[in-house]
Amino acid sequence: MASVKLSNLRKVFGAVEAVAGIDLDIPNGEFVALLGPSGCGKTTTLRMIAGLEVPTSGSIHIGDQDVTTLQPRDRDVAMVFQDYALYPHMTIDDNIGYPLKVRGVSKAERSERVRDAAENLQIGNLLDRRPGQLSGGQQQRTAVARAVVHRAQVYLFDEPLSNLDAKLRLEARAFLKHLQREVGVTGIYVTHDQSEAMALADRIVIMNAGRIMQTGTPLEIYRRPANTFVATFIGNPPMNLLPCRYDKAERAIIIDEKFSIKADAFSLPASITDTKLSLGVRPEHIHIETTASPDAIEAQLYVVQPLGSESLIMVRVGEHLLSVRTFGDEVPDLPPRVWLRPDYARAFFYNSEGDLVS
Repeated sequence: MASVKLSNLRKVFGAVEAVAGIDLDIPNGEFVALLGPSGCGKTTTLRMIAGLEVPTSGSIHIGDQDVTTLQPRDRDVAMVFQDYALYPHMTIDDNIGYPLKVRGVSKAERSERVRDAAENLQIGNLLDRRPGQLSGGQQQRTAVARAVVHRAQVYLFDEPLSNLDAKLRLEARAFLKHLQREVGVTGIYVTHDQSEAMALADRIVIMNAGRIMQTGTPLEIYRRPANTFVATFIGNPPMNLLPCRYDKAERAIIIDEKFSIKADAFSLPASITDTKLSLGVRPEHIHIETTASPDAIEAQLYVVQPLGSESLIMVRVGEHLLSVRTFGDEVPDLPPRVWLRPDYARAFFYNSEGDLVS
């Protein structure tokens, strides 16, 4: 295994800057997820690491070697594609063993390593079949086996679970997590699915418009989003944002120019000012009440969505639609008018540029 270092990496397609000069260090043995919406530059970044796209500028190091201009075959990386990219005319045995065959590995060693990888992935009994005879989950495992049999320095995953149904995705996610822990691979995993990134990665790199928005462990990012993009991208449902300002004279936070909440209720950042702000609160950090009380925010009930072990309650505060999450299998019976009591100590403030005020 090896580390990966991206330095001022940039990729331009015509007038479109797909990757805008990013810097990223991935230590040996770390599993990193590149997470973001479609078109954010995550797949282009992965393809540049693999050697399938040539950077416009910047450099890529794998271990101590600058691989920026090397061909894919010379980088010692293995890649699992979104569509698996299996050879339909070959058996599963031959598909898994193909990377070894082109590298001149002897037939005996090739057979042993293929059998080993297949058994670890619970497809050892399918080696005589062809891809068309396998389920989507089995094809996905075949693609992963073909990658790990190579024993590369770095493993690259381009949304390998996106074609699976929900049950198979959960099973495959558990397998990949187990594999990473057992083998300690250096892995880079591209996905738009935040739950997948949160479950799999040691560290998440959130991208948008070709730039890195925030890097950190899943819990670091969830607990302290660096900006409003991350706040509204991570979390299901995402963080609620309400316009507010700090009234120094009254020592109060004015929410939506309607509700005055005592400043003492918040953990106010030292650098906060009376400029335009946004108050961010996670749906699970809001308590919903049926009677008015001090420091509560009046709201109108919009809809209650029972989800089994929890309920998602949508309410309106002025023109803003907010989410409240309650836990338990009892569906809340609420009147048309309710009051919200956020856990103000766990709230966040973002400035007019969308950055966290700290």
